Amino acid sequence: MLYKYNIKTNKREELIDITNLIKECVIKSKINSGIVIVFVPHTTSAITINENGDPNVKKDIIKFLNEKIPVDYGFSHYEGNSDAHIKSSLMGNSLNLIINSGNIILGMWQSVYFCEFDGPRNRELFIKVISD
Repeated sequence: MLYKYNIKTNKREELIDITNLIKECVIKSKINSGIVIVFVPHTTSAITINENGDPNVKKDIIKFLNEKIPVDYGFSHYEGNSDAHIKSSLMGNSLNLIINSGNIILGMWQSVYFCEFDGPRNRELFIKVISD
């Protein structure tokens, strides 16, 4: 089953927890065992798994990426968002999750995040649930 969602981002850079959206797809699909593929079809956004216990982790990720890949680095790309393209490439545009007993497997402190690096924008997100 393929699910398509629109995500409205509010900042140039932000991490948005989409874990519950993925869980809802698994429930709707009624698939007990399989995999979930999460994919973002954009070159300036990404998907990642990281800690959900401390909101400062999201801030730290963005801060670190901005220090290492600053927007004013002097890139050649005429649109002025090369930093966002590089951040997206480093984080990745898809991930796979295991479904077991009708639930996605994540660690105790893990969530799935949609990463915006060139917002605010309206973005698309695809979630594919596949049975064994």
